[in-house]
Amino acid sequence: MADTQNILMPLEQEGSKSVVRAWLKQIGDSVERDEPIVELETDKVAVEVPSPCDGVLESITLGEGDEAAPGAVLGVISTVIPGLAEREPGTQGTIKHGVGPWVPDRAARVRDDDVELTSEQRLSPLVKRLVSEHKLDISRIAGSGRDGRVTHKDVEAFVATLKSSPLNRGGMTIPHDAMRRSIAEHMARSVATAPHVTAVFEADFSAVTAHRARHKESYAKAGVALTYSAYIVAAAAEAMKVSPNVNARWHDDFLEVFDDANIGIGVALGDKGLIVPVIRRAQTLSVREIASQLTDLTERARKNQLKPADVQGGTFTISNHGVSGSLVATPIIINQPQSAILGIGKLEKRVIVREVDGVDAILIRPMAYVSLTIDHRVLDGHQTNAWLTRFVDVLETWPLEDK
Repeated sequence: MADTQNILMPLEQEGSKSVVRAWLKQIGDSVERDEPIVELETDKVAVEVPSPCDGVLESITLGEGDEAAPGAVLGVISTVIPGLAEREPGTQGTIKHGVGPWVPDRAARVRDDDVELTSEQRLSPLVKRLVSEHKLDISRIAGSGRDGRVTHKDVEAFVATLKSSPLNRGGMTIPHDAMRRSIAEHMARSVATAPHVTAVFEADFSAVTAHRARHKESYAKAGVALTYSAYIVAAAAEAMKVSPNVNARWHDDFLEVFDDANIGIGVALGDKGLIVPVIRRAQTLSVREIASQLTDLTERARKNQLKPADVQGGTFTISNHGVSGSLVATPIIINQPQSAILGIGKLEKRVIVREVDGVDAILIRPMAYVSLTIDHRVLDGHQTNAWLTRFVDVLETWPLEDK
């Protein structure tokens, strides 16, 4: 009997489930060591799992849409079996007796004459759920998988066709992908877990705008985008010094306050949702170093190239919702198990009144509303307002020393 090796779930989960998104190989396909074989997805990142060895994909333990726990067996690789190459291309679904002991999948059945084994078409749990949700006739869907198997992409394409049909005038249904389901579960769990309270300040970005205008071009020549987000991350890290509990995690018996400000910043992925890459130890970084990391992480996030480590270990999160036009969003739901989340509204010129040389003056300044939503178990109004006061002060008196 041929030796086998398990394909193991490699990810350490952080508050979210991992789901099998798609198998990149089918049962019976030859694979090489380190070749991507299956794709996993959480609400944070999609990851390709490589083959642990050379051989043949013998069986699939977890199908598309199945949840994968850390260390779970995803499938099994068999070393190359003598005689396997004698099969004709495209006959992975039919194995003649005498060719070898390999059986293509656990859905294979023996015909009454016991002459050959035939692989029945199987629907993955994800496909079954999509078909059930949309009340579809599976026989109307053309399968693009091996031996005509219907995949989740086939179902989604079929649903998209129905939505675009002129006969479909009663609305539409859109299947939830794994990321959207995980985001929904995470948001509902956060609201149920933490009592949310939001405080709103406004910040004058004149000093930041002037600094950015002076340095934007030189940064760009070095391949770094100097965005407002870099200043916001730096100011948030500085504000932790006056209210450390903002950078903390609630436990039933104690409060864990972190030394390092590992700040995540949301990156929108269109209709797909958003992902939150993390700037680690932001309190030790200059604005140039923060901008450089943001440029790299944002580009890779939008290309779906983030690694699990890029989205893990965050202690505080920033939602720059103003980039899409909103002035205020409240409450912005806390990214559990963190204790607070910062919201940044749209930056726009507004008329304000300020005292200049002892006289009230009407000025035009680039302004934005900034909000801090807190877990009221961890923080009170005094700590929240102290944090926002320092955050705004850093932005309005930029440059920050040593930044």
